[in-house]
Amino acid sequence: MAEHIVTELSPCPVSDQFEDIPQQKHAATLGMWAFLSTEILFFGALFATYTIYRHLWPSGFREGSLDLKWYLGAINTAVLLFSSFLMAMAVNAAATGSNVRIVRYLALTIIVGAIFLGIKGTEYYIEYREHLVPGSNFSRLKPDESQVGPFVRGLDKFEHWFGKKSEKPAERQPQEQMFMFFYFVMTAIHATHMIIGIGVMIVLIVMAKRGVFSPEYHNPVEMFGLYWHFVDIVWVFLFPTLYLLRQP
Repeated sequence: MAEHIVTELSPCPVSDQFEDIPQQKHAATLGMWAFLSTEILFFGALFATYTIYRHLWPSGFREGSLDLKWYLGAINTAVLLFSSFLMAMAVNAAATGSNVRIVRYLALTIIVGAIFLGIKGTEYYIEYREHLVPGSNFSRLKPDESQVGPFVRGLDKFEHWFGKKSEKPAERQPQEQMFMFFYFVMTAIHATHMIIGIGVMIVLIVMAKRGVFSPEYHNPVEMFGLYWHFVDIVWVFLFPTLYLLRQP
């Protein structure tokens, strides 16, 4: 994107290829929706492949869902929904030309996004300790309490106390490794999108501090809002698909 020097004489930067602000905004919106369409195709292929394999091996995939910490996924779902609210507030602030509020709400969105990534990293640690990582760290024999550590033991006790821990065989089915492969690939790609989004928000904060945005020109914030909402929607589908489909 071409860089624009914003002055009092030019509060609404328009790139050379556009005639005016409305045309530039229309092109940006069309471009973002085209990009999101490719993202839908990408994630759609992952979900379709996952569905096929789950149909082939329902028992192994069910056991994989049972090994995930559903309550951590539920917390992360609430965290992301709250981040969508903060992003909507940032877009509203951009539409009213309040660069101070843009900075505030984007900073809060970054913090909430970092909380999501922290919880997801905690889940990855738990799954590593329970030998659920496909490949060299996957074990068909479930580790005993001395191997998983006190933190994981505490979560297991909480799950038993909550009444949501289903009885599972002592030995894992080999197909569960395929479930964990899908789990790590899909959630890691989603987390990568979030990390990229946080990087973009840092750039938007710098631009807002320089007073770039106004009621007439706030395309970058509005277009990024679409991206962030899309990332949140993807997780809304990932959560039930991976965590909650655990009935026999």
